[in-house]
Amino acid sequence: MSRKKDRETSSRKTNALRFIVLMGVVSLFGDIVYEGAKGVTGPYLALLGASATVVGLIGGLGEFIGYALRLFSGFMSDRTKAYWLFTFIGYGLLVSIPLLSFTQSWQIAALLILLERVGKAFRSPARDTILSYATKEVGRGFGFGLHEALDQIGAIIGPLIFSTILFAGGNYRSGFSVLWIPAMIVLVVLCIARNRLPHPEKLETAHESGSASSGLFSKTFVLYSLFTFFAVAGFANFPLIGYHLKMKNIAGDAQIPALFALAMGVDALTALIIGKAYDRVGLKTLMIVPLLSLFIPFLTFSDTLVAVIIGTVLWGIVLGVHETIMRAAVADLTGIRRRGSAYGIFNTLYGLSWLLGGALMGMLYERSVYTLMILAALFEAVSIPFFLMLAKSIKSR
Repeated sequence: MSRKKDRETSSRKTNALRFIVLMGVVSLFGDIVYEGAKGVTGPYLALLGASATVVGLIGGLGEFIGYALRLFSGFMSDRTKAYWLFTFIGYGLLVSIPLLSFTQSWQIAALLILLERVGKAFRSPARDTILSYATKEVGRGFGFGLHEALDQIGAIIGPLIFSTILFAGGNYRSGFSVLWIPAMIVLVVLCIARNRLPHPEKLETAHESGSASSGLFSKTFVLYSLFTFFAVAGFANFPLIGYHLKMKNIAGDAQIPALFALAMGVDALTALIIGKAYDRVGLKTLMIVPLLSLFIPFLTFSDTLVAVIIGTVLWGIVLGVHETIMRAAVADLTGIRRRGSAYGIFNTLYGLSWLLGGALMGMLYERSVYTLMILAALFEAVSIPFFLMLAKSIKSR
């Protein structure tokens, strides 16, 4: 009986791991599309005539839309259990990125950039809920870390594609056109994943997830959300960093996406390491976020390339923690039946902080870069007390 149970457990872990890898491949090609464009959207908007305020606002608004709509999509995916439908719709909207090759004005380009974020809002709560079922079998930190590492391989390849095209004498439009290929591959692999595991929720039961979970509005979840809000508000978006590099002539057009690729590589490595650390020591690993983020604005908005490179590495580390532990923790802090809604609430607050932080930094950049640096550091400092209260709340439970 014990051997049969061991075989069943081993089979579930194998199926879960294969599924995580398949979904990681989906995200890999998805990131070739989105992240390939993200490193150049700031300079591209500037080329089309947008100001620093507009670039910062679009970057923040895009992230806000990409997260705020998750409140709706997370609730609806929980209510309908149509996790795969929301995932397919979200990834389908990736085509708005290669459509940038046809734009003639920054207004249309901004609309397409925001439309891709709408797709992100539709797919993320459903996809993360699907993944949370599978990661229960292999360790949530490791599972989300593995998914993020594969995701970031695409985030490295995408900017390098752009960098190579620009270095070879091509332009932004030709770079966006190439992204039609990975956009189509995403949908093919997603179909394979859906056929392999149409009901991933069977990998986890409500009984298995109930003991350590909190409600949607428990003290623990509220503290966690507040910590996340302030920690993310002080985290500059890369389009604004790219805008700074171009306007100050710190890096060339081909170098900016290469720097973004460097950040994505650091993100991928961080995801694997921090995921394992999370499975061992839990939420304590999140303290890395404010401690490292305090230094990022002073480095990435400096006037020297060496400082910018160091800041970019730190930016990649922090993003890796955002995309791995912050996602894994939501599953551990909430029950299985409301997990889609939990991801929706969490990501709405996450996106709101992106909007406020991005908009404020964009406006301050045109007036005083030094004030921008102080504001970003202040947000990170405010997040620390919330983290300490969160740690105390979890320990008391």
